[in-house]
Amino acid sequence: MPLTFEQLVWLWIGVGAIAGMVLIWVPAPYGRHASPKWGPTVDNRLGWFVMEIVVLVVFWGIIHRSGRALSAPALVMALLFTFHYLNRAVVFPFRLRTPGKRMPLVIMLSAVAFNVVNGSLLGWQFAQRGIYPPSWFTDPRFLLGLLLFAGGMAINWWADRKLIALRKPGETGYTIPRGGLFELVSCPNHLGEIVEWSGYAVMTWSLPGFAFAFWTAANLVPRAVSHHRWYRGTFPDYPPGRKAVIPRLL
Repeated sequence: MPLTFEQLVWLWIGVGAIAGMVLIWVPAPYGRHASPKWGPTVDNRLGWFVMEIVVLVVFWGIIHRSGRALSAPALVMALLFTFHYLNRAVVFPFRLRTPGKRMPLVIMLSAVAFNVVNGSLLGWQFAQRGIYPPSWFTDPRFLLGLLLFAGGMAINWWADRKLIALRKPGETGYTIPRGGLFELVSCPNHLGEIVEWSGYAVMTWSLPGFAFAFWTAANLVPRAVSHHRWYRGTFPDYPPGRKAVIPRLL
């Protein structure tokens, strides 16, 4: 008996829970955690572009093939999704000051797989399942979700800009980030992205939206903890009061 759409999404959430537990003990091997034992590598910027652009191809491909016209609220939510990923695929990689850096091919391919599944689930939500009448624009779920999405994106962009600015052109080393939310947590960029996609889950009020937010947290919380542990082991003067990703908690 084939699984229903809801069962498939819950199965994917279960896979995310397992992935999150694995990542607690085995940090994803890119950036400061890179290791040659993970095999062939690709250019860092190319890897970012490929693994982020694929989600838009899948997402809009499913919507287009359905032949269904999106309502105005659905179109706005789909465009917000697109805006995020155009930044991640086209703008963000070319802002990085990481000349010569590479990422393992396996990381790029695993991210492609992650984005194909999540893009498919959200594309199917908008193409076949989500009914968002014009009144959705004034629904508290849309308004709260939009506030969280915008706030999380602002935090993420601010933190990324601060991290990129730590390096002068040509530099590849690491220093302690300071100021703003960095005084509270080691990874406000990850905190912002978790808040952003949690807002998207509320805004869409959908199981695929929740799955996307859950996977984001399952990936980024362990990574933030790994970064925090690395900072504390690398810099003896690292601020002792900082947490990894959630102020005063974690």
